[in-house]
Amino acid sequence: MKFGVLVFPGSNCDHDTYHVVETIAQQPVTYLWHASEDLQGCDAILVPGGFAYGDYLRTGAIARFAPVMQAVSRFAKNGGLVMGICNGFQILCEAGLLPGALMRNASQNYICKQTWLRTETTDSPFTHGLRKGQVLQMPIGHMEGNYFCDADTLAALKQQDRIAFRYATADGEVTAAANPNGSLENIAGVLSEGRNILGMMPHPDRSSETLLGSADGLLLFQSMAQSLATAQ
Repeated sequence: MKFGVLVFPGSNCDHDTYHVVETIAQQPVTYLWHASEDLQGCDAILVPGGFAYGDYLRTGAIARFAPVMQAVSRFAKNGGLVMGICNGFQILCEAGLLPGALMRNASQNYICKQTWLRTETTDSPFTHGLRKGQVLQMPIGHMEGNYFCDADTLAALKQQDRIAFRYATADGEVTAAANPNGSLENIAGVLSEGRNILGMMPHPDRSSETLLGSADGLLLFQSMAQSLATAQ
């Protein structure tokens, strides 16, 4: 199996993500340049955080048109595993691969801090190694992390068990005080209809080693690797 990490002008978490996959999860990984449609035979694609194309117009609006994203869209629509982290989540929403949008934080401020997430579903390649209700610690670092979707989309996400994570307290309580950015119903991550695409604002790449304060994020990368190994 092989992971691919996208690199856009303005990506700043591509090296973090690559490091986790190669050094911590110990899986083959390569960088994928934004101007190329060649996914180099990768079995899973990681869309990292940062400020792709400077976040001009709005977050992810330009990156969605990059040649590599055209290839990623085809890959995802054929069932390939794709995880978008922070700016990567924004890009996947702009590309129409995930529902909803990421708006300006309710506070109108950039927020960088540790958060707690409650695992809402284990029915995905990204979360099958977790327990439903399991609380994870991961940091956020964003200005536009306020997840929003219309009422019909929200109803579908709930009915189809596609809300992956919600912001919560350390004890797993979903409260307004635990919501750092105003996201609708504390949503921190969602899945596609095919369950092969995950977008999330918190950073598993920045929480995969105890040296960083938490290794909880590694569980997601390990779940992906196990899913790929099982499928091969």
